[in-house]
Amino acid sequence: MDVLAQLFIGLFALLTIILLALAAQRLLGVRFGAVRTLVAALAAFLLAQPLLGPLFTALNLPADGQLPDAGALGVLLLATMAMVLIPMVLLVLAEALVPPGTVPGPLELLRSVRGRVSRARRYSQITRIAIKHGLGPYLRGRGERLEDRPGKVRLARSLRQALDEGGVTFVKLGQVLSTRRDLLPAEFVEELGRLQDQVVPAPWAQIEPVLVAELGAPVDEVFAAFDRTPLAAASIGQVHAARLPGGEDVVVKVRRPGIGRVVAKDLDIVRRLAATLESRTRWGRSLGLRDLAEGFAAAIREELDFRVEAVNMAAVTAPQPPGGAESGAEGGAESGPRVRYPVPMTALCTEQVLVMRRLSGRPVTDAAPEDGPRLARDLLDCLLRQILVDGVFHADPHPGNLMLLDDGALGLLDFGSVGRLDAAVRSALQRFLLAMDRQDPLGVTDALLEVVPRPEDIDEAALERALGQFMARHLGPGMDSVQMFTDLFRIVTAYGLSVPPEVAAVFRALATLEGTLVRLSPGFDLIGEARAFAGRHIAERSEPAAVRETLTQELAALLPMLRRLPRRVERIASAAEHGRLAFNVRLLADERDRRYVTGLLHQVLLTVLGATSGVMAVMLLGNDGGPQLMPGTTLYHLIGYNLLGISAILTLRVLAPIFRRRPESEE
Repeated sequence: MDVLAQLFIGLFALLTIILLALAAQRLLGVRFGAVRTLVAALAAFLLAQPLLGPLFTALNLPADGQLPDAGALGVLLLATMAMVLIPMVLLVLAEALVPPGTVPGPLELLRSVRGRVSRARRYSQITRIAIKHGLGPYLRGRGERLEDRPGKVRLARSLRQALDEGGVTFVKLGQVLSTRRDLLPAEFVEELGRLQDQVVPAPWAQIEPVLVAELGAPVDEVFAAFDRTPLAAASIGQVHAARLPGGEDVVVKVRRPGIGRVVAKDLDIVRRLAATLESRTRWGRSLGLRDLAEGFAAAIREELDFRVEAVNMAAVTAPQPPGGAESGAEGGAESGPRVRYPVPMTALCTEQVLVMRRLSGRPVTDAAPEDGPRLARDLLDCLLRQILVDGVFHADPHPGNLMLLDDGALGLLDFGSVGRLDAAVRSALQRFLLAMDRQDPLGVTDALLEVVPRPEDIDEAALERALGQFMARHLGPGMDSVQMFTDLFRIVTAYGLSVPPEVAAVFRALATLEGTLVRLSPGFDLIGEARAFAGRHIAERSEPAAVRETLTQELAALLPMLRRLPRRVERIASAAEHGRLAFNVRLLADERDRRYVTGLLHQVLLTVLGATSGVMAVMLLGNDGGPQLMPGTTLYHLIGYNLLGISAILTLRVLAPIFRRRPESEE
C-alpha cells in the first residue's frame, strides 16, 4: 500500500510540474526550451511550500479550514495563481539574466572544453615556433622598430620561416600578405612572396592512401603512369604528373593528409585574434580585421574542397570561344591565345583529389625581364575580360598561381577561389571604369553607388571630391598607378559603403593583380593598358553584329509591354473622360505590417490592463470595508490579492518578449 501511495504521489507531482510548465509558457506567450521550462516548473513545485506558506499565514486561515464559498473560491484562485507565478518569474529572470545559448549543454560544454584544450595546445605550438624564429618580443608588443633595410630583411625572413613552419593556414596567410603592398614594407612583401612556391612536399607514404581512398582503386590501376615525385607543392596540396590509360598527360593535385582538422583549429585562432585586435586596436578597426578574417576563412574552406575548384575551373573556361577551353584561351592577341587554363577530368575529381590536363611550363617568376611587359599585359587583359565581360573571374591571381608555358603563353592555375558577377553589376562596373577613364568624378560617384548599396546618410559631395582627388593622384599624365585599387578600396571603406561580397572579391582580385603586375613588370603602365582594353571592348560592342544582338534582346523584352500599352492607355483615358478615374490606396496591405501593428496593440492593451489591475489591487488592499471572511481579511482584501496576481501575470507577459533576444521563429 505504501508503494502504491508513493507511486500515486510521484505521478501527481509529475503531473503538477508538467501542468505548471504548460501554464507558465502559455501565459507568457513565448516559447521557451523544454528543459528550461521544466526546470522552472520543478523549482516552483519545490519552492511552493516555503514561499506560499507566509502568504496564507497572513490571510489568517481558520484552523478547521471552514471558509465561506466566496472565500474558498478566492483562496483557491489565489493559490493557483501564486503557484503559476513562480515558474513565470523564474523564466523571465532566466531570459533576462541567462539568455538561451549563453549556458552550453553538457555535450556542448564537453566539446568546448576539448576545443579550449586543443586551442591551448595549438597556441603553445605557434608561440614556440615564433620564439624559435626570434618573433617572441613582437608577440608581446615589445619588438624593436627597425629602420634599416638589413634589419627589416632579417625580420621578414624570420616571419616567413615561422609562417612556413606554422602550417597550411599560416602559409596561405603569408601568401595573402605578400600581395598587400599597402600594408607591408617591400622587404616583407618580397620575402613572403617566396611562400608561393617554396613549400616542403608531403612524403609519398602519406599521399598514396589519400589517392587510393578517394579514387577507389590503387594508383597503378587508375593511371598508366604516375610520378611519385611531386612537380610542385603548395600549402594545401601538391601536384604529381601522371598519364591516363588513353595516353593523355595529366596532373594530379592531392590535398595534404590531415590538414582539415589543423586548418579548422588555425582558422578559429585567426578569427579570435582578429576579433580581439579589432576590438582593442584602432588600426584593427580601420582595417576591418574581423571581416577580413571571415573572408580569409571562407576562402580557405572553399579551397580545401577540390570539387569546388573543378566547378570553378569549368565556369571560368565556359565563356571561352570554341577551342578555347581546350587550349585555355584568353587574351585576344593577334598571335592567338595568350592565357590558358587547365581542364578538369570531372570523373576523377573528388574532395581531396583533382585531376586535370597538364600545362607544361615553369614558374612565371623565372620569366626573362623582356617578357615581363607582355605577360603583364596578357594577364591584365584576361582578368578584365573575366570581370567585365564574362562575369566569372579568378579571384586570387598571385604569382604562385601563374605559369610560363613552354610556348611563351601564360598559364592560370588554382581555381579554388573564383568570383561571380551578374549582368547588372558588370554593367555598373563598366560604367564605373569608363567614367574613371574620362576622369568624371560625378559619373564615377554615380556608378560606384550603383555597385554598392547606397547608405541613407552618405555625403555624396565629399565622396565625389575624394574620388576626384583619387583620379588626379593616379590617373593623371605620368602618375604612378601602384596601389591604385588599394587606395580606391580605402575610399570605399572610409565612407562607410557596405561592399557586397561579390564586389569585394573584385577589389581583392584587382589589388592582388596589382601586386602581381608590379612583380612581373616593374613600371608597368596599368592605366594605359586598361584604357587599351576598354577601347577594344567598346569597339567589340560597337560592331554591327553586337549592336544587332543587343537591339534584338531589348526589343524581345519590350515587345509584350508595347503590345499591352495602347489598351491600358485607352482604359485610363476612358475612365478619366467619364469621371471614373480613381486611385485606390490600401493601408497596411502587407501582412507583416498588420502583424506588427496587432502585436503592438496587444502589448499596449496588456500593459494597460496590468497597470489597471495593480492600481485596483492596491486600492482594495487599503480598504478595510467589505464582508469579513477571515479574522483580519475581508472580501475586498481577497479580491485585491487576486487582482495583484493578475497584474503580475500580465506584467510578466509584457516583459517576456522584451527580454527575448531572438524571435520565436528561430527557436
